[in-house]
Amino acid sequence: MTFALSVHRTTTTDPLARPLLDELAHEYTTRYGSAHDLSRYPAEEFAPPHGAFLLLLEQGRPVAGGAYRRYDDDTAELKRIWTSSAHRRRGLARRVLTVLEREAAARGYSRLYLTTGPRQPEARGLYLASGYRPLFDVSADPESIGPLPFEKSLENPKP
Repeated sequence: MTFALSVHRTTTTDPLARPLLDELAHEYTTRYGSAHDLSRYPAEEFAPPHGAFLLLLEQGRPVAGGAYRRYDDDTAELKRIWTSSAHRRRGLARRVLTVLEREAAARGYSRLYLTTGPRQPEARGLYLASGYRPLFDVSADPESIGPLPFEKSLENPKP
């Protein structure tokens, strides 16, 4: 059974976010041997006016989330896009991505940038399917590249 989802704008230090971030840390550790990226940036970088952190809630419980931070004056960097393992294959990460894109554009960013790990084929597929341009050779072995960078313009194309 699927329930209505709500967007909850919050911070990375919100106790409500802890289960998702703990699961993300476990996933990073399992795939890469470390979750150091989760402590790389201070929480303030994911807070207004230059950043955002949001959760998708279902019946008051977090099922997915994501964030962005200022990368440069025109670019927001997407981070922490994650869906709880119990709620995958429902399009929730795509929904988080859509909300983050809309909010970054509303804050004046004209470009999005992100990296995903070479051992996250599901994330790579999501970004390719969502119109992100790979900044790497997609035919190369991802393990030979390291972090896989993507970008997407938020500007409306001119007619």
